[in-house]
Amino acid sequence: MKTILYIIQKEFKQIFRNKGMLPIIFVLPLLQLVILSNAATFEVKHIKFGYIDNDHTSTSRALVEKFKASTYFDVLTDFPSEALASSAMLKGEVDVVLEIPHYFERDLQKEKYNTLGVTINAIDGAAAGVENVYVTQIVQRFNQNLKVELLQVSDQQIQPITIETIPLFWYNETLNYKTFMVPGILVLLVTMITLFLSGMNIVREKEIGTLEQINVTPIKKSQFIIGKLFPFWVIGMGLLTIGLILAKLIFNVPMLGSLPLMYLYTSIYILVILGIGLFISNFTETQQQAMFIAWFFTVIFILMSGLFTPIESMPKWAQLFTEFNPIKYFVEVMRMVMLKGSGFMDILPQLLKTLLYAITMNGLAVWSYKKIT
Repeated sequence: MKTILYIIQKEFKQIFRNKGMLPIIFVLPLLQLVILSNAATFEVKHIKFGYIDNDHTSTSRALVEKFKASTYFDVLTDFPSEALASSAMLKGEVDVVLEIPHYFERDLQKEKYNTLGVTINAIDGAAAGVENVYVTQIVQRFNQNLKVELLQVSDQQIQPITIETIPLFWYNETLNYKTFMVPGILVLLVTMITLFLSGMNIVREKEIGTLEQINVTPIKKSQFIIGKLFPFWVIGMGLLTIGLILAKLIFNVPMLGSLPLMYLYTSIYILVILGIGLFISNFTETQQQAMFIAWFFTVIFILMSGLFTPIESMPKWAQLFTEFNPIKYFVEVMRMVMLKGSGFMDILPQLLKTLLYAITMNGLAVWSYKKIT
């Protein structure tokens, strides 16, 4: 036990002696949490909006006013022709063009029916889908108001049947995207920092030649690995603590569940990441190699974790692949515990899978580590 404590003491001294590592551990994660949580949003605002009004009536002007009143659209200009509107979209000057046809008001009064043309820049398919929803909602509200006005004008006694829906939003009543994103961003930071530091730290011992010196000492393999990885386990738990404090103070993210339960799961999850870092370091000779390999797998795990895109929307083969993704389970647990107040039995499936992952990865890492005896 004394040997392990001496190695841990040596590792902490080495970490805090390295001035280049301290900003990576303490400064960059905080900046990334603040910046990414504000930048990573599913909302689409300041949509550049143009329109072609071929009718020039009070009804067409009222429809355009609905878009001007919206906080999502920046109504820029009225195009006199479709060719000019297409040219503006080609140059990137507008994102959405609404075309109001000739006799728009007259056909509504006579036929009670008409169509609108909407052209959307769909280079970004996700943003185009959101923009289409915004346009549809505004047109539907305008259509409902117009129906009431037409009924009043025609003096009809029959009142239209209206069905009103009253939505009830659970777990995120204000629909604030930061409430959804901050737990995921926190997972991302804990994962990246602990993986990169643990992997590169051991490889650094190879580069400066101290690993060979340690290998020929009476230190056992298990003692060396525990002493080497334990400081980064502590750093990972510390990052989680700082991140949770910032999430509450800056973003006011609700924390409905048990903090000890969150720390319990995180303590096991960090063992998974440390095992991966050690496994990578065993097969690399330089810090650059370790960083590139770690980054390669991290990007795949992040993109397929459900952090930015729903797993349910992925192909079946990708959904099967995510079952082997530890980041997926951490994201699920963080959101379940923080936002839903889930208990131990709720996260037990993720906990067991993560524990199995930790045993497997650390077993492979210890097995692949070569020590001269």
